[in-house]
Amino acid sequence: MKFTDGYWRKRAGLTVLHPAHFQDSAAAPDSLTVWAATRPVTHRGDTLNSGLITIKVSSPAADVIRVDVSHFSGTRPLYPNFSVASSPVPVIVDDHSLTSGSLTARFNPGEKWGLDFLDADGRRLTGSGWKGMGIVASADGSYVHEQLDLGVGHVVTGLGERFGPLIKNGQTVDIWQEDGGTSSEQAYKNVPFYLTNGGYGVLVDHPGKVSFEVASEMVTRTQFSVAGQELSYLVIHGPTQADIIRKYTALTGRPALPPAWSFGLWLTTSFTTSYDEETVNKFIGGMADRDLPLSVFHFDTFWMREFNWCDFEWDSRVFPDPPGMLKRLADRGLHTCLWINPYIAQRSPLFAEAAAAGYLVKRANGDVFQWDLWQAGMGLVDFTNPEACEWYASKLRPLVEMGVDAFKSDFGERVPTDVVWHDGSDPERMHNYYTQLYNKVVFDVLRELRGEGEAVLFARSATVGGQQFPVHWGGDNSSTFESMAESLRGGLSLMSSGFGFWSHDIGGFEGMPDPAVFKRWIAFGLLSSHSRLHGSSSYRVPWLFDEEAVDVLRTFTHLKYRLMPYLFGAAHVAHETGVPVMRPTTFVFPDDPAVTHLDRQYMLGDDLLVAPVFTAGGEVTYYVPAGRWTRYRTGEIVEGPGWVTETHGFDSVPLLVRPGAVIPVGARRDRPDYDFRDGVTLRLFADLADSTTVRVPGLEAGTESVFTVVRDGAEIRVTRAGDALPWRVEAGDTVVEIAADQDTATLTLR
Repeated sequence: MKFTDGYWRKRAGLTVLHPAHFQDSAAAPDSLTVWAATRPVTHRGDTLNSGLITIKVSSPAADVIRVDVSHFSGTRPLYPNFSVASSPVPVIVDDHSLTSGSLTARFNPGEKWGLDFLDADGRRLTGSGWKGMGIVASADGSYVHEQLDLGVGHVVTGLGERFGPLIKNGQTVDIWQEDGGTSSEQAYKNVPFYLTNGGYGVLVDHPGKVSFEVASEMVTRTQFSVAGQELSYLVIHGPTQADIIRKYTALTGRPALPPAWSFGLWLTTSFTTSYDEETVNKFIGGMADRDLPLSVFHFDTFWMREFNWCDFEWDSRVFPDPPGMLKRLADRGLHTCLWINPYIAQRSPLFAEAAAAGYLVKRANGDVFQWDLWQAGMGLVDFTNPEACEWYASKLRPLVEMGVDAFKSDFGERVPTDVVWHDGSDPERMHNYYTQLYNKVVFDVLRELRGEGEAVLFARSATVGGQQFPVHWGGDNSSTFESMAESLRGGLSLMSSGFGFWSHDIGGFEGMPDPAVFKRWIAFGLLSSHSRLHGSSSYRVPWLFDEEAVDVLRTFTHLKYRLMPYLFGAAHVAHETGVPVMRPTTFVFPDDPAVTHLDRQYMLGDDLLVAPVFTAGGEVTYYVPAGRWTRYRTGEIVEGPGWVTETHGFDSVPLLVRPGAVIPVGARRDRPDYDFRDGVTLRLFADLADSTTVRVPGLEAGTESVFTVVRDGAEIRVTRAGDALPWRVEAGDTVVEIAADQDTATLTLR
């Protein structure tokens, strides 16, 4: 929200109080509280008829400082609140500053108000200066805003899955869940957390609407504001963006590790297309006949009867034998996923059941909230009611016990604010937070019945903490190159917001893609953490486009399955540290200013650079950081730093290996879930470091092979620690086969 009219004046009708004078402070062992007068205090009379702003700084974790700003403290507590971990950490406190690890919050005493954040070397990262912090009174309510400085060349990313430019400078962003597709300023996944390249990130600890003015209202500041009398935010010191993500996810939750099978190819029935078991079998058989190895088959909305969403009952007119069908699919090696949402249509038998029990959200007069948007007369499950959570979970458990492996937890954004929640939650705060409760209930059912490491969602909505329940997909995109690019921007923005795993509808959701769009999107889709073929009113099996599409899908599906030892290793990193599988290039090359604005390419793990092709003719321009990079599929060397322009066929995409990398390559290409250690090939690339360690995880928890690669001139020695399984080492044209009972290998580079 904008409060100013240019730099000097406020907007008409607003009264704004700013800290002007450091009045006094109180230091405690774990915090510092400062009282700031809103005008200079030169004599006792200046303390009358004037506001006082309270600013408290504390630390929930090392290198993290929380700032609580308040005006009137007599307001009733509002909830829900984000779950932000906090544990006692040693801090250094005096009358003007608090230090936690490498981060210091320092107030400027006296009349020149200021709050600075400094790193361990005393370098100023950011701060709140003159008129930065403000208490706003207007005819429609009160607000609190903060403005943190942006240094020269500093940029902002994150704020959830946003489909505009990756760099948010110059943008106005409202954190407010909407079902708005992928082509507007609205977003399904709103996260009031942003990253900078200035060594810090910021989480605004408010689950309701947060308005950001990123170098827009004040072009040298990032402003954020909330309604009410209080504002809380956390400054997180990195110094790198990957470091900030590690610390942010330690506070808000790390992603669960998805099962290996979920990284395979997903095929769906699509949304409004007509299908039954015969159609499903035709598609699955067609894929198998063409050597297109599927991992998951997804049944979209019409697995349930029309107007009955959700009753969680198979439409018996179309699927007369669901248990038998699921078993037949499982016997073919397929996992299955079902579409669900948190809305109960009036025609569903569950509506009356839930309404009678008080499980649906109500209006102030006690009526069940209903509308006809999406489903006729639908109500909304009230997940603030523990009994409603258990009731909803009880409808999912029989499906899992029947053989369903995953749920596509759609929607969760269309949440009204003119309602009353069971636990008294504030409707404005619950609007964004609802998705967290919804997805947790669904994920917990899968974890309960399938076990740790086997639970996976395909979720659309999320907020802070939603990264704990992977996987999320990019929503309703269109079947164009432009939408393919906006999907990538959304994914990179989400990855910058603490999410480890992400997918998108290959070929686009709305419309029937041109064959060129579909084929180009395949490479991007299979080189994402998760890969799904899905459409709205048209099927996405490749032979409906042309035979070349079949070949392209086979090529990239096989490629991904061979890369699974590498990808599953990156998945473990995301699970353990929060650093995502797909990463903006700045995560890996923070010191290269040329990568700052890149949003048409990304790093897949630490060592693979991917530049999707967004043209029918195959022309693509991308940036290569410094060093001798290697084309993964041909071995050709590409020298960086610099821009490269080239043309690719449909069966090709820029896929470059970082200098000095060791990529573990699997022995199978027919499925994503196999013992990655058995027959693994370690591919050594140009400019190998003196010592490199590579972890190859097994499918069972706690199993892995660890390879240490040591180079001494032209001689390379590789040592394995782990179970006795055969393995290989490949360096250019040199290939060494190692027996299962051998733990070392030596080769000489030519």
